Parts: sequence; C-alpha cells; structure tokens
Amino acid sequence: MRRRRARLAGAALTAVLLTGCAHVTEPHPLAQRPGGKGTRETGRGRPLPAVVDHVRTRDPVVFLTYDDGAERDRRFLELVRARRLPVTMFLTDSVAGPGYGHFARLRAVGASLQNHTLDHPSLRGLPYAGQRAEICGQQHKLKARFGVRPRLFRPPYGTYDTTTLRAAADCGLAAVVLWRAAVDDDGGLTYTRGARRLHPGDIVAVDPDRPTGRPLSERTERVLREIERRGLRVGRLEDYL
Repeated sequence: MRRRRARLAGAALTAVLLTGCAHVTEPHPLAQRPGGKGTRETGRGRPLPAVVDHVRTRDPVVFLTYDDGAERDRRFLELVRARRLPVTMFLTDSVAGPGYGHFARLRAVGASLQNHTLDHPSLRGLPYAGQRAEICGQQHKLKARFGVRPRLFRPPYGTYDTTTLRAAADCGLAAVVLWRAAVDDDGGLTYTRGARRLHPGDIVAVDPDRPTGRPLSERTERVLREIERRGLRVGRLEDYL
C-alpha cells in the first residue's frame, strides 16, 4: 500500500498500523460472521455484509489475499500459474488501473479480482455519499474492465464503520474481508489475535508494497512453505463466503 496514503490518514491511524495497509480493527458489533444470527439491514432492506478475518471450516485451507495492485512481479504471475493458486486480489483503481492488463493475466490463471476502493482513503468517519462513491465506483470500474462484479470488499487499512457496511451492502457486496495473519517484509507471518500459527480458515494478507523487502513472489513462496508445513493448502475464498 502506498505509504503516502498512510501518512495522510493521520497520526491516530499510524499508531495502530501493523504493516503497510495491515491495520486490523475488531469486527463491528452490527456485522455478522458467516453462520451467525441476527443480521442487521440497511435502510434499503439489504443485510449488512459479514465482517471476517477467518472462515469457519473443517477443510485444511487458508486464504491468500493481496491488496492494491502496486507490485507487478512477473514471477508472481508465473507462481500463481504453476501452482494454480486461487489467490484473491483486492484492487484499488488509482494503483492498479494503469496496469490492469497484468491483472487480466492473473485472472486468466485463476486469481479472483475484488474491491479495494477507487482511491484508497481511510473510510471510517467519511459521510455515506463519499464511502459509497469509493466502493460503488470501483465496482463499476471492475465490471467495465473485466466483466465481473465483485462480491468481496476490503476497506483500506482495515478501517470501517457502520456507514461503510451500509455503503458496501448498497453496492452489492456480501462480505468485508479483514485478515488474521499478515506477511512481513521477508515473508514471515504476524498475527492480529489468537495463537501465533496458521489455522484452517485463516485469511492471510500480503502487502505488495515492500520496496525494502523481498519480491512478492519470494514472500509468497515462503508463506506457501509455512502453509504446507502445517498440513494446509490454499483455498478459494469466494467458495467459502
């Protein structure tokens, strides 16, 4: 994620950033996890999206997710192709837009393209109209460019509020996706809560913007080794949400 944007988010946001865009917030009390009860609705009668950093499943799978679209490592494309990795890409138009051809190639080899706003603002506290414009605007961009309408949304920096959930629902999104584990500069894992190891159903966030770290392909390969060491494999997040 672009560090310039993190600075613009202000000191309060910076204090809680774990790594790049990997700021984790607790699920909002109005949100619902998959399988839960008591889903709240927007003013238009739409259910608020689930907010998840982990999926309840007995399958031995974890989920690899990537944000923004800043790094276009050709070797990463070849890794996804060779390993048939069902990765999920949360794209920001102002970052990924100049290189959407790269993501078309990733989609052709199995990657899923999802919503990460038009211009990567911190959404919490913004008025409904502004949040809706950022979220729905990227829905329209991805639909026009790739012919797909995303179902999943990751708010920049992991920050959101009830207004975000309302806007996401009104833009047709089914889930707000956070993460329980994040990948550092060298491909190691840090955890937001719970045991410091991977569990089935964990969502892993990989920050592409690591100019002083290892390339995206190398960090992904290290994470894959840890996933396999735990007897797990990479699952397709969209099949579980």
